[in-house]
Amino acid sequence: MDHSKEELQKQVMIAARDNGTSAILFRNALARKLNLNVTESMCLSLLGIQGTSTPTELAHYTGLTSGSTTTMLDRLEKIHFITRKPNPKDRRGVLIEITQEYTKEAGPLVMGIQKANKDLIAEYTDQELNTIIDFLTKFTNNTVEQTKRVEENIRKKLLT
Repeated sequence: MDHSKEELQKQVMIAARDNGTSAILFRNALARKLNLNVTESMCLSLLGIQGTSTPTELAHYTGLTSGSTTTMLDRLEKIHFITRKPNPKDRRGVLIEITQEYTKEAGPLVMGIQKANKDLIAEYTDQELNTIIDFLTKFTNNTVEQTKRVEENIRKKLLT
């Protein structure tokens, strides 16, 4: 059954929204399983992607103040999920990294989704994968750009 372009576009928007929602729900379930709050889970997720981060970057990503970020990092360090290391580019700064202990705890919880998604991706042709990459990259860039605009509006309101 052929759908109109308008209907297909609507279905893509719904699927993208549902994907974002399901990712948040999955991350929240992982957080509960690991006895973390949502913000701590966000922090560990970013560290898992980037490898290392500064406390300032984590504060920006999570929306926490610097003091609240320090408290969060203290708790994550106490449960051995992160380590603080000297920042070679800033003598006064530190870099935050996830630990092997966190990887050991979280790894088995994400193996199923990683395998299912890897198997799904393998079903597509190279041309289809290039289209998917193009779409997801542009879709993400749109979200990043709109997030910056919202944050800029918040900053402007705080200054007035």
